[in-house]
Formats: sequence, C-alpha cells, structure tokens
Amino acid sequence: MNSSHSGLIRLIAVFKLLKATALIVVGIGVLKLMHRDVAAQLEHWVAMFGFDPGSRYIDHAIQKATNLSPNKFKEFGLGSFLYAALFLTEGIGLWLMKRWAEWFTVVITSSLVPLEIYEIYRHPTAVKTAVLVINLAVVAYLLYRIARETRDSRGSERPHAVFKTLRHDR
Repeated sequence: MNSSHSGLIRLIAVFKLLKATALIVVGIGVLKLMHRDVAAQLEHWVAMFGFDPGSRYIDHAIQKATNLSPNKFKEFGLGSFLYAALFLTEGIGLWLMKRWAEWFTVVITSSLVPLEIYEIYRHPTAVKTAVLVINLAVVAYLLYRIARETRDSRGSERPHAVFKTLRHDR
C-alpha cells in the first residue's frame, strides 16, 4: 500500500476517533444531567461555552431538555457510549490498517446513512449534510480500496504468476 492510501485511511481513522470523542463527551454530559436541575446546568454550560443565552434555539433546546425524564437521559447517554464504541472500533482498526476495519467501517457507516438522510429531511443543517457527504465518500473510497486490493490479490494468485515466481526464485 502506498503512503497516499495509508494517509487517507489514517485521516478516516482520525475522523472516526474525533466522532467517538465527541460522543463520549456528550454521553458524560447527558448522564451528569440525570438528577440535577437541568435548566440551571444547561444555562451554566451555555454561558461557559459562550453561546448566546437569548437565542431562541438555545432557549428551545433548554425547554425540551427540562421536559425529559431521567430514563430518557440515561437512554441518550448509553446510546452515545454505544455509538462511541463503534466509532472507536472503526478508528483504532483503521489506524492499525486492519482489513476487517475497512469492512466494519463500510457496514456500520452505510447502515447509518438512512438515519442521517432522515435527520436531514426533518431538520436540515449544513453540518448534517457535510457529515453525510463525508460518510458517503468514506464508504465509496473503502469499497474502491477493498475491490482493488481483492482484484490485485486474485491476479497474483493465478497459476502462471505463481509459476513465474517459482521459476525466478531458483
């Protein structure tokens, strides 16, 4: 494998690891909200991160969050950790240049595309669209890589190629 292909695989790995990190942070944050004054905690985080507390989007998000039950917070937190585990598996496997990780990433990423499309349909944003485009590009690239390497490995296993190799080894 040449360095440009391994560099691209590593870039995909970093993307997956960043998504995993973000989901772990979200999961911890959500679980911290379970038995607290949700509105006060969220207002504190809004101020801490420098968001506009008067924004209607921020206000709407805080109102929605305050209406969630502790069980919903638990479900969101655990769901975040589950997705983070998948992204960590993909990212670490790709970083180590493992073939199974390429297949795993194709399957997992492809399976999430319908959900991403649904989310864009419901609430379109530039970020969601960019993530979908990146994920589709990742799947396309990995399928191309898998097909090319499978074709190349089959080509070198032909009897005449093996015979030539044996003949040159003498």
